[in-house]
Amino acid sequence: MLCYRIHFSRNRAARFADRFLRMRQRMKLRCVICCLFLLSSSGVLLMLSVKYSNVTEYFPPSASPESHPIYQKYNINCQAIYDLDPAEVGKSMVIRRKHVVENQEETLVNLTSNCSLFIKSRGYDDVCVSEGERDFPLAYSLVVHKSAVMVERLIKAVYTPRNIYCIHYDQKSPPLFISAMEGLARCLPNVFIASKRESIFYGGISRLKADLNCLSDLLASEVKWKYVINLCGQDFPLRSNIELVSELRGLNGANMLETSRPTTLKMQRFILHHELRDANFEYKKMPVKTDQRKIPPPHGIEVFSGNAYFILSRDFVAHLDSSAAVKDFLAWSEDTFSPDEHFWATLARLPGVPGEVARTEPDITDLQSRTRLVKWEYLEGSLYPPCSGKHVRSVCIYGAAELRWLLNYGHWFANKFDLQVDPVVVQCLEEKLEEKRRLFQSVACREG
Repeated sequence: MLCYRIHFSRNRAARFADRFLRMRQRMKLRCVICCLFLLSSSGVLLMLSVKYSNVTEYFPPSASPESHPIYQKYNINCQAIYDLDPAEVGKSMVIRRKHVVENQEETLVNLTSNCSLFIKSRGYDDVCVSEGERDFPLAYSLVVHKSAVMVERLIKAVYTPRNIYCIHYDQKSPPLFISAMEGLARCLPNVFIASKRESIFYGGISRLKADLNCLSDLLASEVKWKYVINLCGQDFPLRSNIELVSELRGLNGANMLETSRPTTLKMQRFILHHELRDANFEYKKMPVKTDQRKIPPPHGIEVFSGNAYFILSRDFVAHLDSSAAVKDFLAWSEDTFSPDEHFWATLARLPGVPGEVARTEPDITDLQSRTRLVKWEYLEGSLYPPCSGKHVRSVCIYGAAELRWLLNYGHWFANKFDLQVDPVVVQCLEEKLEEKRRLFQSVACREG
């Protein structure tokens, strides 16, 4: 089977062409959004709503509802969405305006009570693995707490029988959500629940410990995975598994994560002692900054800043698991704010770790690290095209009009997606990834 690799270095002409294409896409997306605004203000959107009043529940002629028992299938042309066709993007807006709720934990629980039906209906038994994928298994750490259907769709999008998947659900999650996660682990032999679970509080050490619990279990598994990727329930892949394997081979043992010198503001997160206190909103508890200054990090460790998400080599994870310095640094981080946003970034710079990034090397930003594409509201217009979905705490929850931008920006995963904000963008990403998978599968199976 013919494989390819993405080379990270580009010549000046290629960079110019890439910048020009992105500019064109950005202008086209702005035009679509403007058109949608005009359509809405002129009442044409109401006409579209009448015309497409039957689009909220649709199963193609070749399939019955039983073949897609978990979620709705919308009558939408994803290629037209990808091409930013204003009429089709407008049609997706009509679907969004109906406020369809896809919180169907009970449906997933019921389906996974019959594992053979679940596996067949969702196509887990119809995955052909190429020789390259067989020799390069991946591991996943999924830290989740809500929307079981979205979690299942995420697993399905990155699933192959050669990979291994650890699910860490928040101990505070609703019982029905927990039952759905347990059902997934019962039905899929390479999916398991973390042996130790945390009650996770925003900004606290528990979020970091959840990933560490999964990493420990993954190291102990029989699957000799090459890289581990951590995800949350609102992430979604932008590459098929065979593409990920090809690009991860190109790392040659290096890790992929953000690691930058912290700003003065971010330094407040770890130079001052924080206490976990009650919060009178959705997070229930969160770390609060005090005036007490912390002692310096152990072993003369220099702290770098990043984010909670990573792609790490097996050698790197194994080294951390056996390192006394890492254990001391974890203990030192207990009373900091969002320690997962400096823990991994700092360890990647430790002298002698596998895939080390030297402390003297320049910052690796979230744009250079392809682990996760996040669109921040304050960077829209200057760096990113406008959000076509909805903003929550300055982060864009993607809409269907961003499909083309998402698939072409260059990252491997994106955050955030929400079926209650825009289910069409998730459906179209699934369709595009499935097209790629089947294309490669047809070649791999012929050659196998």
